[in-house]
Amino acid sequence: METIVWEWVNFMLRWLHVITAIAWIGSSFYFVHLDASLKKRERLPKGTSGEAWQIHGGGFYHMVKYNVAPAEMPDELTWFKWEAYATWISGFFLLVVLYYRGADLFMIDQGVMELSQWQAVAISVVTLVLGWVAYDRLCKSPVGKNDTGLALAGLAMLVLAAWGFSEVFSGRGAMLQVGALIGTMMAANVAMIIIPNQKKVVADLLAGKEPDPALGKEAKQRSLHNNYLTLPVLFLMISNHYPLAFGTGHIPAIVALVLVVGATIRHFFNSRHAGKPTPWWTWGVAVAGVVGIIWLSALGPNADAVASTAHAAEPVDFAQVEEVVISRCSMCHAETPGWEGLATAPKGVRLETPEEITRHAGEIRMQAVFSNAMPPGNITMITPEERRVLAAWTAVAAK
Repeated sequence: METIVWEWVNFMLRWLHVITAIAWIGSSFYFVHLDASLKKRERLPKGTSGEAWQIHGGGFYHMVKYNVAPAEMPDELTWFKWEAYATWISGFFLLVVLYYRGADLFMIDQGVMELSQWQAVAISVVTLVLGWVAYDRLCKSPVGKNDTGLALAGLAMLVLAAWGFSEVFSGRGAMLQVGALIGTMMAANVAMIIIPNQKKVVADLLAGKEPDPALGKEAKQRSLHNNYLTLPVLFLMISNHYPLAFGTGHIPAIVALVLVVGATIRHFFNSRHAGKPTPWWTWGVAVAGVVGIIWLSALGPNADAVASTAHAAEPVDFAQVEEVVISRCSMCHAETPGWEGLATAPKGVRLETPEEITRHAGEIRMQAVFSNAMPPGNITMITPEERRVLAAWTAVAAK
């Protein structure tokens, strides 16, 4: 019963996380679009930077933006913050329930670094905090005064973090940790910079003082960072479902390309919304980046085994295949999984009979041949020779 309860807790947290993320991403995209589409016109109130007329749901909306703040505080003011807070909180609890609770299965690979469960969790939490501190100080340093220089420095920081995580965690754990770090940076931007700066502006207005324009400028910079990081963080968070993304051993390079692809796509839309010349070149960069990611995924850890067995003269004896699968995979992929904490076979894939093994030859090839995604963290210590057996058999059976 306890396993079933935890499974539903995982499901509900994932559901909540998706809902709150939709709300946060939607508001982020909307306000960046709104800010870019503002037009300067006559008879606008003093201190405004532009206006936009919009229509939605059968009604007209007239949006006006003040450069710093209006002369007087309005009676009612809507704060956009809980979307970000709820997304991070639900995401962190999901991280605890799924990854920290199952760190030995999802985060740790003893072939990468020998870690206990508590050590993996401690490293994860500490690096989330240190990552935010490093990013925040980078933004507040002289580098932060130049947006292009800051973007390049931020890219280098995240790629370095990806390399470090790949030297500590399993591929799945490293990819998710990079995503969690970016998500933490984005949520902290809201909680530590954007909202506090807005509160200072409100306090100045209530006190009859002139708000500092630098507060709004800093908040806008962080908001723009969040906008450009949204697509990469989504890729990283769903990557754990796709072994070619995390299980092929090229995590730093893939993370670098994902950051570039996501940023260029957002740049295209932000430029279009602002009425600037359309940067069609961004799609060339994005396509090239995706092609690069696919190419890297093909250079997996078992590429030589795949190449050498693709045209094997002699078929592999199925008894060898069955022995590998039963001894290395079936403890989890069973009607009653033997791994503590698993209520059912992952993704409903059972590998207990010759028929089941043959039926899932394609998945076996993807998870254990093209990548090292399975067994997770090589928990059952499958050998390279055993992967070669699977490579030779699935080359035919998967078809």
